[in-house]
Amino acid sequence: MSKPTPTQIDPRGPRFGAAITSLLLLVTVWLGLDATTQDAAFGLLVAITALFAIGAIFGNSRHPYGWLFKMFVRPRLSAPKELEDPRPPQFAQAVGLFVAAIGILLQLAGVEYGVAYAAGAAFIAAFLNAAFAYCLGCQIYLGLKRVGVIR
Repeated sequence: MSKPTPTQIDPRGPRFGAAITSLLLLVTVWLGLDATTQDAAFGLLVAITALFAIGAIFGNSRHPYGWLFKMFVRPRLSAPKELEDPRPPQFAQAVGLFVAAIGILLQLAGVEYGVAYAAGAAFIAAFLNAAFAYCLGCQIYLGLKRVGVIR
């Protein structure tokens, strides 16, 4: 017996979330590069990590950005040309969670600019998704699926 296919999602929703995440991560990098604002950067990265955790655990449709998209953005758009499987974007959230958690651990370990480095790496991935519809985490998911690591 095969598993039922999860409900398809509008691909513009994760891109909307990636745009917000990009902005937050860019601010985190900026704050993390100044010694006087590194605590603020750390706090912002903790909040972003929590958002990644929500997306990784519950999926994009239950993420706060997904709710914002569904309530305020989606009604103003035409119907999407195609829908997508929600599993790759959810996996991408888990990758973001991992990268952001590394930044938190680096800060706790006393690594100078650790938050800025991790936030910068996550920013690149989020920006690629927001600006060019290229989701690095989704590509990792598809690659792992292709080689049989993910069923």
